[in-house]
Amino acid sequence: MTVTAVPTVLTARALLLDMDGTLVNSDAVVERIWRRWAERHGLDADEVMKVVHGRQGHASMAVLLPDRPMEQNHADNARMLAEETADTDGVVEVPGAAEFLASLNGLPNALVTSADIPLSTARMAAAGLPLPRVRITAESVGASKPDPEGFLKGAAELGIAPADCVVFEDSAAGIAAGRAAGMRVVGVGPRADVHEPDVVVRDLTQVRVEATVDGTIRICVR
Repeated sequence: MTVTAVPTVLTARALLLDMDGTLVNSDAVVERIWRRWAERHGLDADEVMKVVHGRQGHASMAVLLPDRPMEQNHADNARMLAEETADTDGVVEVPGAAEFLASLNGLPNALVTSADIPLSTARMAAAGLPLPRVRITAESVGASKPDPEGFLKGAAELGIAPADCVVFEDSAAGIAAGRAAGMRVVGVGPRADVHEPDVVVRDLTQVRVEATVDGTIRICVR
């Protein structure tokens, strides 16, 4: 994985944060749930795992089972969300997430996740992380990442222009959504690197955030 060799400094007026893979490592649960789903539908589990990160479940199903009616995908997704919410075994914070979130106290930021409210609440709690005050969840949008709707709603909720926002993301779908929203993207973790975010870090221990006197946010990535 390529990580920035020298510190990179970005400035922003708001930060928009993905959850799974960015703040919370939920890979163990995602693997369990989706590999079972792949087996039930006779699909190659490794190929399924290449699709599901970052998207809402029904959107992943639409890619993987393109001929299946969307109402079936939505019903299946509801069952999957209930399974995922009940299963928090192995859910932990991404290294540095707690300190990173603490550094954002008083600064404009929002959670923008493809999880719904119960799932995002359960996973953040399991990882021991506080929920940001502003949250854009699956219930908030009509289109899943890689559509930019969630990030644009997050910016609007905070009253910040999209170009003044920096996104933190780990997945192909999330990075594409941030770019489509006209935002710069910090990629977090090994999945992010191949999708060419503006900068990439191994985890959140490599990020420092501070407010400046003019009200902007200085993000130092090393």
